[in-house]
Amino acid sequence: MPTKEEEWIVISEGFNNRWNFPHCVGAMDGKHVQIVAPAHSGSLYFNYKKTHSIVMFVIADANYNVLYADVGCQGRISDGGVLKFTTFYKKLSEERLRLPPNQPLLGRNTPMPFIFAADDAFALTTNIMKPYPGQLPGSNNPKRIYNYRHSRARRIIENVFGILSSKFRVLLKPIALHPDKVELVSLTCLYLHNFLRRNVECINTYFPPGTFDTEDLDSNLIIPGSWRQDVQRDQLFGLQNIARKSPVAAQEIRDEFKEYFVSPQGSVPWQNLSA
Repeated sequence: MPTKEEEWIVISEGFNNRWNFPHCVGAMDGKHVQIVAPAHSGSLYFNYKKTHSIVMFVIADANYNVLYADVGCQGRISDGGVLKFTTFYKKLSEERLRLPPNQPLLGRNTPMPFIFAADDAFALTTNIMKPYPGQLPGSNNPKRIYNYRHSRARRIIENVFGILSSKFRVLLKPIALHPDKVELVSLTCLYLHNFLRRNVECINTYFPPGTFDTEDLDSNLIIPGSWRQDVQRDQLFGLQNIARKSPVAAQEIRDEFKEYFVSPQGSVPWQNLSA
């Protein structure tokens, strides 16, 4: 994970240039890795889907590389609490990640923090953004436009988990090992993912054309990546969405992103049709 402001800025530029989301320094999510119930473990690893699992929490950059991973949280832990067991959360809470200082978005005046894109399983905070809830009618609805722009950044982590499942087949069924060894297997898959992603001799084999989800900006349709044909639903299943009341300061930050995305400086030509 980056240790300097300059390294976070490079990641932020990647999200802005590729996915039109400024000040984003990572897409984060967690998945349950299913395991065979360990002997004498009782409900320790029993999750909300009534299977046994440990949790894999991952943050990725704009280029599908894993920046941070925490694996091993017991499946019984409330999904809303998984994040709080990570060293990432501790450093974020104590302001030890060395994120760049708050800066206004282009053409705006309000200083804005650098954020991580997440889904409804996580709480909205000043450094973690998630979509607006509920049904949002109207293609020009600013909240719906924000959700569309947010989803483009967050789709990175969905693709990372999908590719992991499709390439490392051990993750496709409950793993019959002790949880400590499942943790080791899972982390090994993540290390191999990064190695193959960055190795020029392997990248076309591990990531052939069409692997990732892509967008047709003329028709505003998402073209599913090839990994979706290989992975059945719920083999690595997501954290449970939990409704929470968000701090006012976090809501104001999301609103500022929303206003930026509909401003002349922040809008993109296709967002109204896609929203």
